[in-house]
Amino acid sequence: MCAHRPVTAPDFLLSRAHGSVRTQGSRETFTDPWDAVDALRSGRVEMVVGALPFDVQAPAALTVPERIIREEGPLEPHSYYRQGEGAILHAVIAGVDPEPEEHLRRVEAAVGTIRASKLQKVVLARAVDIAFDPPVDPLLVAARLIDNSYNRDGFIADLTPAGREGDMIVGSSPEVLVKRQGSTVTAYPLAGSAPRHVDPVLDAGVGKRLAGSAKDLEEHAYVVEHLREKLAPYCERLDIPGTPEVTRTNEMWHLATPIVGTLKNPATSALELAVQAHPTPAICGTPTHAAETLIHTAESDRGFYAGAVGWCDSSGDGEYMVAIRCAEVAGDGTMARAWAGGGIVADSDPAEELAETSAKLRTILRSLGL
Repeated sequence: MCAHRPVTAPDFLLSRAHGSVRTQGSRETFTDPWDAVDALRSGRVEMVVGALPFDVQAPAALTVPERIIREEGPLEPHSYYRQGEGAILHAVIAGVDPEPEEHLRRVEAAVGTIRASKLQKVVLARAVDIAFDPPVDPLLVAARLIDNSYNRDGFIADLTPAGREGDMIVGSSPEVLVKRQGSTVTAYPLAGSAPRHVDPVLDAGVGKRLAGSAKDLEEHAYVVEHLREKLAPYCERLDIPGTPEVTRTNEMWHLATPIVGTLKNPATSALELAVQAHPTPAICGTPTHAAETLIHTAESDRGFYAGAVGWCDSSGDGEYMVAIRCAEVAGDGTMARAWAGGGIVADSDPAEELAETSAKLRTILRSLGL
């Protein structure tokens, strides 16, 4: 990384409209999230930050930071990343995985499997490989994502603890896997999406059609039921609206359900809840095992895409975002892989699913000037 990088540059950050966390340094690391849960519960560590992979059997990248800074409201990127030397970014698309025609074929095959088996939904993703010259600072990507985000969402996490030396996951996710503040638990699942339109009148129509789309409402219901099943055992009360609301980013409309619960046991931490809830049908499918099997067969390794990124402190408070609208940046800054996926159900249209992944990829590609 550049010698002129600010000394305040964090190794982890989570920027949210309601409050943000950034950290530096590493006292200890965990690859098993349950070891981190135990360390937090015992009070042995003050905070754990980092990322859970998509595959729950793979090593996590969790860190006990040396320095912690909490702020009210979203993060304001350092001026170094907005002007001069620190703001230089030159990216080109180096490849795609799979080719668009192959993604269409995979969607068609998945629809056939769903219609002929117990599989009800599967999320299929595709990736874009990006090359940087000169090498990119992942914090510059994070700064651009925060500046471009509708709600100033952004995250970055060091993947070194998982054996990916120097690699970083960087993204701007609108989807809350789980948040805990005191005895209150919240989640904000997204499933069912449509690309936004540049014309305001047509764009409003897109959002309205999404709200009434039987295909998208079915896709969304699977996620809500999964979270009900996973969170209810931990909550003495769990409030889930019967109908999702429509929310938006700069690129997409989404169906979303604000879930609010009250914990039975104050010792249950945000990290424990995140591990229990992940993966949801929003990024995997249902039934989970059947969807995972198809994903592992069809796709390249997702790594930390469709995992979760967040923090948890020794009081149990914390917040985990679903790792979407993101890219894994190589430790030397020369390459990155960005992903986007879409939920496939029996009524899915392959061409529409391909267009949805293209629209979702715009979040990261636009911030890279692509």
